Amino acid sequence: MTCAARLSALAFTGFLLTSVASLAAPKTVSGPGPDPGCFKPWNAQTKYMQWEKKPGPYRIAVVNGFVGNTWRIQMIQTAKAYAEQAGMKDKIKELKVVSTGTDVAAQLGAIEDFINQGYDAIITIAVAPEGFDRVIRLADRNNVVIVPFDNVLDTDKVMQVNEDQLEIGRLSARHLLKELGQKRDGKILEVRGLPGNSVDRDRHLGFREVMEKEGKFQIVEVVGNWDDGTAQKATADALAVHGKFEAVFTQGGSTGSVRAMMDGKHPFVPIAGEGENGYRKLIAQHAGEGLKGLSYSQSPGLVAISIKAAISALEGNPMPQLISVPIPVVDYTTLKDNVNYWSNLSDNFFAANEFPACGVNVTAPEIMAKDAKNTQ
Repeated sequence: MTCAARLSALAFTGFLLTSVASLAAPKTVSGPGPDPGCFKPWNAQTKYMQWEKKPGPYRIAVVNGFVGNTWRIQMIQTAKAYAEQAGMKDKIKELKVVSTGTDVAAQLGAIEDFINQGYDAIITIAVAPEGFDRVIRLADRNNVVIVPFDNVLDTDKVMQVNEDQLEIGRLSARHLLKELGQKRDGKILEVRGLPGNSVDRDRHLGFREVMEKEGKFQIVEVVGNWDDGTAQKATADALAVHGKFEAVFTQGGSTGSVRAMMDGKHPFVPIAGEGENGYRKLIAQHAGEGLKGLSYSQSPGLVAISIKAAISALEGNPMPQLISVPIPVVDYTTLKDNVNYWSNLSDNFFAANEFPACGVNVTAPEIMAKDAKNTQ
């Protein structure tokens, strides 16, 4: 064979490999897809994706990053419980759960390993919003569905599931402004989440967008890692340094932030925080004393919606690239015991775990029966 012929053959082989890879990647198609009440597109511009149909049951991996707070623990428990529910159990051949910590390389390595092992879908909370291009290409070549949720990626190359984090920041700011009345200055405490994550970033940006437009506040930032203990210490330290705050926005560890205020004899002030059961119990108990609280919920149950979406994609259905899950919100005027908080359950429980539009309800007993350990 001549040199020219060899080059032609190599080029043709490369063309075939490229063609195979491109065929394996999800196609951009027209919507809507199935179950539009559950799999709602983010907006009118959201594209639809379709993967090649695979026969079930499926091997699903959940690749978590950080596991050092109550939300992440409950998320893992919820994933394990949901996989065993009727209607889902028969569709899942194997569920594997791992937590890799805050190192991006470790998370990418775990995702790549699951792809190479032949898993059909990988559900993940991204450690960082960028840097996943290589594993996305590998997944596409192998017709594997990757579904980031909660902390999502800055890309439109994968299907993602989330609540609108910018809007969570905005609605928190609007609540504080409403409860502050005409006051438009003073110190506001912002207890941020886990640094480097898109959720922390977007909530912060949405909050600042509204607060900076409407007033001349001095916003004091501390890091709470979405963890009660960390947030309680960070709040206590801020109180010791700055004295009085007019209002508080806490991204998580909300129970800890309120307890720090109580321990420090700080007057109750308007507050916006997460959906922890303990936080909602405190609002219900102390609203009449000034704890005018709003509680949004980035539910750990998002993992169940993500698993349901991944299976729908594996079944060959057109799916929105970015799925919008409604934000569950209550405030001090709408809290009801045994409806949106539970006085007989522990503080370390996120109250919103039911999604009627998706036919998903993972109950507290089901969740509490599971652990957060890596599966072997």
